[in-house]
Amino acid sequence: MRNKLTPWAPTILSITRAIAGLIFMAHGTQKILGFPVGGHTPAMFSMPWTAGVIELTCGALIAIGFLTRPAAFLSSGLMAVGYWIAHAPRDFFPVNNGGDAAILYCFLFLYLVFAGPGPLSIDGIRRRA
Repeated sequence: MRNKLTPWAPTILSITRAIAGLIFMAHGTQKILGFPVGGHTPAMFSMPWTAGVIELTCGALIAIGFLTRPAAFLSSGLMAVGYWIAHAPRDFFPVNNGGDAAILYCFLFLYLVFAGPGPLSIDGIRRRA
Protein backbone atom coordinates (compact mmCIF):
# COMPACT_ATOMS: atom_id res chain seq x y z
CA MET A 1 0.00 0.00 0.00
CA ARG A 2 1.33 3.40 -0.98
CA ASN A 3 1.92 6.08 1.63
CA LYS A 4 -0.72 8.83 1.33
CA LEU A 5 1.85 11.51 2.14
CA THR A 6 4.24 10.64 -0.73
CA PRO A 7 2.42 12.75 -3.36
CA TRP A 8 2.91 15.80 -1.12
CA ALA A 9 6.72 15.42 -0.96
CA PRO A 10 7.53 17.77 -3.89
CA THR A 11 5.24 20.50 -2.52
CA ILE A 12 6.70 20.19 0.98
CA LEU A 13 10.20 20.36 -0.53
CA SER A 14 9.24 23.67 -2.17
CA ILE A 15 7.76 25.06 1.05
CA THR A 16 10.77 23.98 3.12
CA ARG A 17 13.13 25.57 0.57
CA ALA A 18 11.19 28.85 0.59
CA ILE A 19 11.01 29.10 4.39
CA ALA A 20 14.70 28.21 4.83
CA GLY A 21 15.63 30.80 2.19
CA LEU A 22 13.58 33.52 3.86
CA ILE A 23 15.01 32.85 7.32
CA PHE A 24 18.54 32.67 5.89
CA MET A 25 17.93 35.95 4.07
CA ALA A 26 16.88 37.54 7.38
CA HIS A 27 20.38 36.88 8.75
CA GLY A 28 21.74 38.85 5.80
CA THR A 29 19.29 41.71 6.16
CA GLN A 30 20.23 42.03 9.82
CA LYS A 31 23.95 42.27 8.99
CA ILE A 32 23.71 44.41 5.84
CA LEU A 33 20.54 46.49 6.32
CA GLY A 34 20.35 46.56 10.12
CA PHE A 35 16.89 44.98 10.06
CA PRO A 36 15.61 43.49 12.23
CA VAL A 37 17.39 45.52 14.85
CA GLY A 38 19.27 43.51 17.43
CA GLY A 39 22.40 42.23 15.78
CA HIS A 40 25.59 44.04 15.03
CA THR A 41 26.31 45.66 11.70
CA PRO A 42 29.78 44.54 10.64
CA ALA A 43 32.29 46.76 8.88
CA MET A 44 31.96 46.81 5.11
CA PHE A 45 34.06 44.16 3.34
CA SER A 46 34.84 42.35 6.59
CA MET A 47 34.31 38.60 6.74
CA PRO A 48 30.95 38.88 8.59
CA TRP A 49 29.80 41.55 6.12
CA THR A 50 30.70 39.29 3.18
CA ALA A 51 28.79 36.46 4.86
CA GLY A 52 25.82 38.81 5.20
CA VAL A 53 25.90 39.65 1.49
CA ILE A 54 25.91 35.94 0.65
CA GLU A 55 23.10 35.26 3.15
CA LEU A 56 21.01 38.08 1.73
CA THR A 57 21.46 37.28 -1.95
CA CYS A 58 21.54 33.49 -1.79
CA GLY A 59 18.71 33.47 0.75
CA ALA A 60 16.55 35.46 -1.67
CA LEU A 61 17.49 33.18 -4.59
CA ILE A 62 16.73 30.07 -2.56
CA ALA A 63 13.44 31.54 -1.29
CA ILE A 64 12.11 32.15 -4.80
CA GLY A 65 13.72 29.03 -6.21
CA PHE A 66 15.92 30.72 -8.81
CA LEU A 67 19.42 29.32 -9.42
CA THR A 68 18.66 27.19 -6.39
CA ARG A 69 21.38 24.59 -6.73
CA PRO A 70 24.34 27.03 -7.07
CA ALA A 71 22.92 29.33 -4.37
CA ALA A 72 22.39 26.37 -2.03
CA PHE A 73 25.90 25.08 -2.75
CA LEU A 74 27.46 28.45 -1.88
CA SER A 75 25.24 28.79 1.21
CA SER A 76 26.09 25.29 2.43
CA GLY A 77 29.80 26.05 2.14
CA LEU A 78 29.34 29.39 3.88
CA MET A 79 27.65 27.69 6.82
CA ALA A 80 30.33 25.00 7.05
CA VAL A 81 33.10 27.62 7.11
CA GLY A 82 31.08 29.81 9.48
CA TYR A 83 30.62 26.94 11.88
CA TRP A 84 34.32 26.09 12.04
CA ILE A 85 35.46 29.72 12.26
CA ALA A 86 32.84 31.27 14.55
CA HIS A 87 31.28 28.45 16.57
CA ALA A 88 33.57 25.43 16.93
CA PRO A 89 36.36 27.36 18.70
CA ARG A 90 33.93 28.29 21.50
CA ASP A 91 33.10 24.72 22.55
CA PHE A 92 33.12 21.21 21.12
CA PHE A 93 29.35 20.72 21.43
CA PRO A 94 27.10 22.61 18.98
CA VAL A 95 24.42 23.08 21.61
CA ASN A 96 26.98 24.94 23.73
CA ASN A 97 28.73 26.90 20.98
CA GLY A 98 25.58 28.26 19.29
CA GLY A 99 26.32 26.50 16.02
CA ASP A 100 23.18 24.35 15.76
CA ALA A 101 21.59 26.58 13.12
CA ALA A 102 24.79 26.71 11.06
CA ILE A 103 24.96 22.91 10.97
CA LEU A 104 21.28 22.58 10.06
CA TYR A 105 21.56 25.21 7.31
CA CYS A 106 24.71 23.55 5.98
CA PHE A 107 23.04 20.16 5.55
CA LEU A 108 19.65 21.49 4.46
CA PHE A 109 21.29 23.54 1.72
CA LEU A 110 23.49 20.59 0.75
CA TYR A 111 20.30 18.53 0.41
CA LEU A 112 18.81 21.22 -1.87
CA VAL A 113 21.88 20.97 -4.12
CA PHE A 114 20.89 17.37 -4.83
CA ALA A 115 17.08 17.51 -4.46
CA GLY A 116 16.57 20.73 -6.39
CA PRO A 117 14.02 23.45 -5.64
CA GLY A 118 10.78 21.51 -6.03
CA PRO A 119 7.90 22.35 -8.35
CA LEU A 120 6.85 25.64 -6.71
CA SER A 121 9.88 27.62 -7.84
CA ILE A 122 11.12 29.75 -10.69
CA ASP A 123 13.53 26.95 -11.61
CA GLY A 124 10.59 24.50 -11.60
CA ILE A 125 8.49 26.77 -13.82
CA ARG A 126 11.37 27.27 -16.25
CA ARG A 127 11.87 23.50 -16.41
CA ARG A 128 8.20 22.89 -17.30
CA ALA A 129 8.12 25.63 -19.97
